[in-house]
Amino acid sequence: MRALRSKLDRRLVVVGAALIMLALVSGTALAVDIGDLLKIFGIGYVVKQFSGEINSFINKALGEHGAEVRGATKVVPILSLGAGGFIGAAQVVGAPAKVDTVKAVAQVEAKFMDRFRMRALIPIATEKATASPKGVSGVGVSAVLDFKI
Repeated sequence: MRALRSKLDRRLVVVGAALIMLALVSGTALAVDIGDLLKIFGIGYVVKQFSGEINSFINKALGEHGAEVRGATKVVPILSLGAGGFIGAAQVVGAPAKVDTVKAVAQVEAKFMDRFRMRALIPIATEKATASPKGVSGVGVSAVLDFKI
């Protein structure tokens, strides 16, 4: 766990420094909130670089609590359909051939009269968010990771 955290910390520092330098060099980038850039690009980068380690961590944590997942698992980024950026990560589970096709999880939210909120997480075979995502059948979401930035 410490090795994963150390690698994550080093890579986040490098990504953060690169984004700050980009903002300082580019006049148009100054209008963009650095925090938003880190959220959108940083989360996607971390999830792609460390998906295997994150997946192992989740499987171990679930196993320790007697909730081990049966089937193949993989960690992918969560895409927000409204915001169009990476907002977290999810572990998907299912048959190995099906799990291999999943590239992201689309998050769809809907509200009804400010009393109810629905949030659907749909495993998809692309990293592009669309208004009507087509889910990968036979694959479910077994864990959701939120990143504090």
